[in-house]
Amino acid sequence: MNWNFYAKQAVTIARLEAKKAFFSKRGLWVYLLAFFPAVIFAGHAIEVKYKQGQWSSQRTVDARVLENLPAKADYDEVRTQLGDPVSERLRKRRNGPERRWLTYYDGSRQHVLRFEDGKLVEKSSNRPVSLEEDSQVFAGVFQYFYLRLAIFFGCLGIFMNLFRGEMLDKTLHFWFLAPARREVLLVGKYGAGLIASTVIFGGAAILTFLLMLLPQNSTELTAYWSGPGPSHLFWYAAAAVLGCVGYGSIFLAAGLLVRNPMIPAVVILLWEGINGFLPVWMQKLSVLYYVQSLCPFPPPMEEGVPALLKMLLAPAEPAPWWGAVLGILGVTCLVLYFAAQAVRRLEINYSTE
Repeated sequence: MNWNFYAKQAVTIARLEAKKAFFSKRGLWVYLLAFFPAVIFAGHAIEVKYKQGQWSSQRTVDARVLENLPAKADYDEVRTQLGDPVSERLRKRRNGPERRWLTYYDGSRQHVLRFEDGKLVEKSSNRPVSLEEDSQVFAGVFQYFYLRLAIFFGCLGIFMNLFRGEMLDKTLHFWFLAPARREVLLVGKYGAGLIASTVIFGGAAILTFLLMLLPQNSTELTAYWSGPGPSHLFWYAAAAVLGCVGYGSIFLAAGLLVRNPMIPAVVILLWEGINGFLPVWMQKLSVLYYVQSLCPFPPPMEEGVPALLKMLLAPAEPAPWWGAVLGILGVTCLVLYFAAQAVRRLEINYSTE
């Protein structure tokens, strides 16, 4: 067999089909789905930068002076010593103490002083943005939105249309008349879908990650990039790409085997959706298990979740990175093998579509 010739044919088919996968009118919603989190994080970054600029334009105070304020300090003395605050809030209740909150900014932290009846009773400080908290938020968005929703439905839209879309458009027979083996056509179309999905979802995940870091403190950001930052970015991108590899092969095969794409989509969605409730060995029979194993952080869970539900939702022990990669690639090769058998026997009958 002339493998070099077949490889060139597959590359040519992938190049032609990739244009359709990127610019298909049926697939415009995929871009909206992929870049929706990036819009949210961009809005958050703009809001934080705006607040920091607004606070910095006002008078900043020395953090050491704020920390050394004595307990029960008088309100008028604090105002005289520190000057006008960034914001002030007053609350009076009948038969209750008069409460005031003064907010000051030291250039990096926001300090809130609480007074009751003119006496300082509490001091607290926080950063306008926290790298640790935002990293946890991104981990939740990536694992609950990207892996479970966006990449799943994005691959459904992209890969289902590679064969099923051409059947609906009544153009698949042109490919079957071309001097190329059907298995080569399958590989070429899968390659086109893989290029489109990995660029869209991998690019969207990377963009969202960078936007999450945009408003962070420069000192923390420098330390993060010189530490675990590059590794986190790499594994998030790898998880997105391998999610496209696994789900893409499944939906490509489904497009060949069934007429109604919603049936396998619903079945697979239910299986992946109940993944956390399944026994450990059954969790390993899903794409989600392997791509989640590559993520730098486990999916966050609210503190108020009942203990029983936490136990049920607890993911299985993550696979090592090499096991996750080999698991996804093994499933993909197996699914593509059955898809190749199906495309060999495929007979076109547009009247039944």
